[in-house]
Amino acid sequence: MSEIIDNYSFDTAEKQATARQFFAKVYGFMFFALIVSGAIAYQYGTVEFIAKYFLTVSADGQAKIAPLFYVVVFSPIAVALLFQTMINRLSFPLLFGLFSLYSILIGFSLSTIFIVYSMTSIAITFGVTAGTFGVMAIMGYVTKVDLTKFGSILMMAFWGIFIAGIVNFFLHSDSLGYIISMIGVVVFTGLTAYHMQQLKKFAHDSEISADQKNKLALLGGFTLYILFVNLFLSLLRLFGSRD
Repeated sequence: MSEIIDNYSFDTAEKQATARQFFAKVYGFMFFALIVSGAIAYQYGTVEFIAKYFLTVSADGQAKIAPLFYVVVFSPIAVALLFQTMINRLSFPLLFGLFSLYSILIGFSLSTIFIVYSMTSIAITFGVTAGTFGVMAIMGYVTKVDLTKFGSILMMAFWGIFIAGIVNFFLHSDSLGYIISMIGVVVFTGLTAYHMQQLKKFAHDSEISADQKNKLALLGGFTLYILFVNLFLSLLRLFGSRD
């Protein structure tokens, strides 16, 4: 990535160095969240843990989803909204705390994939996701086309599949889930390119203070992390092999 930064749009060594530092922070935050979520998901992705904390048994012997599972699944939404709406008001340490909390909660919610899909399927899908994500990130960075209108359309589609996903969480429709995943692959890959272009603009802007740039780097890492996780889950639902 550093070579690409040096070759596109930053015509002085100082600008290239600033851009490298900014994107190093962005991807550092993203990888931090992925490592935290992945470690927690792997550690607690067992039948014993899921049965103990995420399921309850009714009087008639039927297994039902426990209230804690709903908290784990839906509380990240509140954390994400708080993070994004308060980014200009909260200090960087508090924002990083919210970011860390979000990645922990996502880790627990992702733990269920380890009892649904095979390890081989999860590993292969993660590799495919990383490759796809990397290609789209580079495309978004080097393209000369303004993706603003494209990004606006994709954001509307994102909220559409977000709402549909919540509805399907309770409906448990395989057909609807498959459609959401197919659309999601297109939306999340497209948004990756769009947000990389937006981050490139931030790296260009010399009027942004150092503290604000740190917050924008954290926001960038947060956004790319969300896109990566959602792209991974969409591909896993489409192509993953179930145990």
